Amino acid sequence: MIPEILEYNEKQALVDKDICDALAGEIDRSLSGAESKIWHGHPVWFLDGNPIAGYSKQKPGIRLMFWSGADFEEPELNVLGKKFKDASIFYSDAADINKTALRRWLKKSKEIQWDYKNIVQRKGNLERLK
Repeated sequence: MIPEILEYNEKQALVDKDICDALAGEIDRSLSGAESKIWHGHPVWFLDGNPIAGYSKQKPGIRLMFWSGADFEEPELNVLGKKFKDASIFYSDAADINKTALRRWLKKSKEIQWDYKNIVQRKGNLERLK
């Protein structure tokens, strides 16, 4: 895990830090070779410059987001974006993370991708990559 993400996690309250550490560990393992960085203030993992997965602290808890998650057909990812193809889930405790489901979602995140990297050039239109 890169130092900037470790630093982000360390700044969280203890319960949120545990969630962030668990998510970062699973994402790092499942998306080996992905670039990770702090993007728009929170940890995000990219494949070929395309944002895939990330998490952030929000009022309801730690939000785990998949940029192309709306097409995963996973009912647990029930916070769907209105404008784009993202889907999310919130966690308030690390014990709530279903690692089997998380690994399945991360596998799908490599297989199902929309091209966010070129969204500006396409004037807000998304195209499916995989």
